[in-house]
Amino acid sequence: MNKIRIVIVDDSPFQISLLSDLLNENGFEVLGSAGSLDEVKEVIKSLKPDLVTMDMTMPGTDGLECTRAIHDIDSNIKVIIVSSMMDDEIVRKARKNHVSGYIQKPVDSEEITLLINRIMANEELFQELESYYSKIFKESLLDIFNKLTKTVPEFINESTNNIAQSSRGVSIVLGIIGKYSGRLILDMSYETVSKLSNVLLKREPKDNEEMLNVMGEIANMYAGNASSMINKKNKLFGLRVAPPTIFHGESINISKGELETSFSAIVNSEFGEITMSIGFNRGDEEWISNI
Repeated sequence: MNKIRIVIVDDSPFQISLLSDLLNENGFEVLGSAGSLDEVKEVIKSLKPDLVTMDMTMPGTDGLECTRAIHDIDSNIKVIIVSSMMDDEIVRKARKNHVSGYIQKPVDSEEITLLINRIMANEELFQELESYYSKIFKESLLDIFNKLTKTVPEFINESTNNIAQSSRGVSIVLGIIGKYSGRLILDMSYETVSKLSNVLLKREPKDNEEMLNVMGEIANMYAGNASSMINKKNKLFGLRVAPPTIFHGESINISKGELETSFSAIVNSEFGEITMSIGFNRGDEEWISNI
């Protein structure tokens, strides 16, 4: 793979020197630098980088104005903010201006290297995820059942079709964020939830809320463990799990997700059938620091 070609935008010669040395030492190719809006336009046109690191504060301009100027020249160039400033408002404005990443000074070598490589990852990374995510989520579910209930369920009716479904009564939905976004759904009947909760709590649940909370926590552990297993295969994925949302009641329909790859199966357990559905797409990644 060709080296990622980078231009540094910063008005501080000291910061340019530090960042240039760091990037070169980590296998990137630093083409040059700029310290003003006019210099940015000139350098981008002449050097045509793959990625630009952007300071937020410069005389007469700021990082967002420079980012817009870069994308007016070439919308394919990735920009990451490298700044001592970071707050919710700046981050919101950065994302609105199509910034691909945001990292705070002083820059950590491993953090910025991982961020850049994640942003610049190509189609091969998504194909890698496609090749094994369904197997890993199956393995993780088997592991959860084995550890918590001492049972081993069976997967039946496996499918890669992304279709809408009718709920059995309880649907647990978890978002997955990282380089690629995803969605995991576990759907089951109230009877299955009740039987599982009894085993996990080793008593009758106090009420429906406790029963549903138990299942939400189990689903969170399941998705988190599977995501960690995928991250161990390739840390560029950086998958993390959002808190679960639980829907329950009669006549619940599970809409077809905006997913480019999906896998579903029925988990035939001693407690009843559970529909498992997991999928990913190439949507916007979760990109701001905390890699």
